[in-house]
Amino acid sequence: MTKGEIIVSLDIGTSKVRAIIAEITDGSLNIVGVGSADGEGIRKGAIVDIDKTVHSIREAVEHAERMVGIQIDSAYVGISGNHILMQQSQGVVAVSSPDREIGQEDIDRVLQAARVVALPPEREIIAVVPREFRVDGLDEIQDPRGMIGVRLEVDAYIITGAKTVVHNLLRCVERAGMVVAGLVLNSLGSATVALSADEQNLGVVLVDIGAGQTTISIFEKGVLVSTASLSIGGDYITQDIAIGMKTTTEVADAVKIRYGTAMVAAASAEDSFKIPRIGSQGEKEISQQELASIIEPRMQEIFYLINKEIDRIAPGREFPGGFVLCGGVAALAGTDRLAEHELGAPVRIAVPEFLGVRDPSYVNGVGVIRYVMRTYGRRAANLSSVRKQKVSNGLFDRIKGWFSDFV
Repeated sequence: MTKGEIIVSLDIGTSKVRAIIAEITDGSLNIVGVGSADGEGIRKGAIVDIDKTVHSIREAVEHAERMVGIQIDSAYVGISGNHILMQQSQGVVAVSSPDREIGQEDIDRVLQAARVVALPPEREIIAVVPREFRVDGLDEIQDPRGMIGVRLEVDAYIITGAKTVVHNLLRCVERAGMVVAGLVLNSLGSATVALSADEQNLGVVLVDIGAGQTTISIFEKGVLVSTASLSIGGDYITQDIAIGMKTTTEVADAVKIRYGTAMVAAASAEDSFKIPRIGSQGEKEISQQELASIIEPRMQEIFYLINKEIDRIAPGREFPGGFVLCGGVAALAGTDRLAEHELGAPVRIAVPEFLGVRDPSYVNGVGVIRYVMRTYGRRAANLSSVRKQKVSNGLFDRIKGWFSDFV
């Protein structure tokens, strides 16, 4: 490897755990290692078995380590789920410099002031997302650095998560022998890869359709304004195939990935394959069109529920940027065409433009790395030199320390 800064991300999903190693050289990002493992111990995006999840993390990390030839000791971890909530907050500070020029220190202080909100004891702040700044009453400022003023204000969104979910996530990573360098909300990370600046400013819906859950994130005026999760995803499609074809879920998942299409109209009646059936020694021949006839109704249901949830969290709103899809389910052929029909808006599939991760399912993992680059800059330490630590009784003291820096 050439000399450069190393940043590692962990995407702990329902079907897969992915570890991605990136090298940052002169501000450019290169993916140098990718490891994945089956997501054992995770259901609908939540950890239900600590030991199995730890094993999956270790397997993914070891896979990535073998590709690069270095030891990974620390990683930034993506987080999502229906426990994530957003609330508005404000912060106000006086500009500290004698010449009244606003600098990064003033921005850090005003964001820290916005964090002072009353929270239930079971919740933790994950991130503070500035919506707009005001300098001496002048509003709609996105970056006030370099401006002259006396009073700096911020309107921000506070993103919080359930302590128990955060605790379980961190415990799994640390029991796998890793230091958690920080937590990144997947929606914020994915936006850096999946969305253009124009889309985020005009208004766009980012939809991450994973195996166990679907996450909906709305961006307007360049910031995340709403997020919600649905407990439905690709696992439901797999179960439908297993039941409809009377086969195992393992075979059903493999068939879905290899032959599946989201629309019957996009499938071929001539292309066929054989699958083993439960309770039978023989195999049954199935056409791609028959498979699509099982997949399409479930995909239609997913998009119906997405539309319904958007009507709930953003009633009457229009999104000129349309919909951008990512996640493993988005890789099914014909998904964009079906989504356009069901959602009644322009739809495109987001794919990372890096060798080795050119698949919608890698958007979260790559997004975490890009978000860390933009947010932390040089504060993102060379992770290969970080010493391993164990879970201690002061776990949440360390969490609060990370969160206080994560703005």
